[in-house]
Amino acid sequence: MLPNTGKLAGCTVFITGASRGIGKAIALKAAKDGANIVIAAKTTQKHPKLLGTIYTAAEEIEAAGGTALPCVVDVRDEQQINSAVEKAVEKFGAIHTAAMDMLGGSGVENQCRKVDIIADAAYSIFKRPKSFTGNFIIDENILKEEGIKNFDVYAITPGHPLLPDFFLDEHPDAVMEEKESNDSVPEVKEEKLQLQEESQLQKQPQMQEQPQLQEQPQLQEQPQLQEKPQLQEQPQQREQPQLQQQPRPRQQPQPFVQSMLPQKPHFGAVEETFRIVKDSLSDEVVRATQAVYQFELSGEDGGTWFLDLKSKGGKVGHGEPSDRADVVMSMATDDFVKMFSGKLKPTMAFMSGKLKIKGNIALAIKLEKLMTQMNSRL
Repeated sequence: MLPNTGKLAGCTVFITGASRGIGKAIALKAAKDGANIVIAAKTTQKHPKLLGTIYTAAEEIEAAGGTALPCVVDVRDEQQINSAVEKAVEKFGAIHTAAMDMLGGSGVENQCRKVDIIADAAYSIFKRPKSFTGNFIIDENILKEEGIKNFDVYAITPGHPLLPDFFLDEHPDAVMEEKESNDSVPEVKEEKLQLQEESQLQKQPQMQEQPQLQEQPQLQEQPQLQEKPQLQEQPQQREQPQLQQQPRPRQQPQPFVQSMLPQKPHFGAVEETFRIVKDSLSDEVVRATQAVYQFELSGEDGGTWFLDLKSKGGKVGHGEPSDRADVVMSMATDDFVKMFSGKLKPTMAFMSGKLKIKGNIALAIKLEKLMTQMNSRL
């Protein structure tokens, strides 16, 4: 794990959600440097299921070497936030860093990492200069820059494969490998260009030295080949267009039937699902959603489908939408039907790799509410 350096000693860190979880882990990491911690959280009394209050967290922070200021803060209440900031400035003189607890939802525990990785990543950010602000940071990447190589120390179950991150298209390792491979490509191209230039330079003088080849037009005597238009006497082959009488395949209208088969996907569970979706639409749903969804489905009854929740009354259909899709979802047809029928949660489908999403994630989440309304009908 990332060692403490003492660089945050005397600094004031304002952390929301610091009574437990990631927020508290960040607070304890900074406290080991001797930092001042403003605990901005809602829990003041012991919860029957959730451990920790702003006061128990303050005790742990003090024990770790920091100075704590517990403040009752609901981040939805602007007045409470302003009050906590005023108290922090009054006690510590200033606020140097603010951290937000962005933990969202529960997952499969064995496929997750401990909160310590976020704490270490946050610590790495805190000790950097102010000019570092404005960067988008992936915890694993920034810790690799710090020299961390063994990430099993952060795993709930070491060696167990991790769930893909909801907000990242690729695993950090894949991103790094792609970057490294891209960085090496230009060198190879330059070498190839040099070799091509050298070969061309070598060829050019030889071409100039061999103008004598022009004295050998005797090769032009070979237009005798043109005398072989006797081959044209074989138009008998043209007489064989009788073989073209085999356009009888046209008598087999299967090609036309098969070309008409895009309607095949319209018969099955996918079409039935979209039929139920269409029956569930209303002007109210359209006003509340205001999005166009495109589905790229693989497998039986697959293909491209759309759900237009911008047009009046809403529209569904096979093929691409008339307007550009705000969200494109790719998955297997079986998983699609399970998701709309409530047998597969969209979040878990995404986290397990069964669902790929491109576009506006917030609008994708809106669709989940519509699915819930339709579950009883599917």
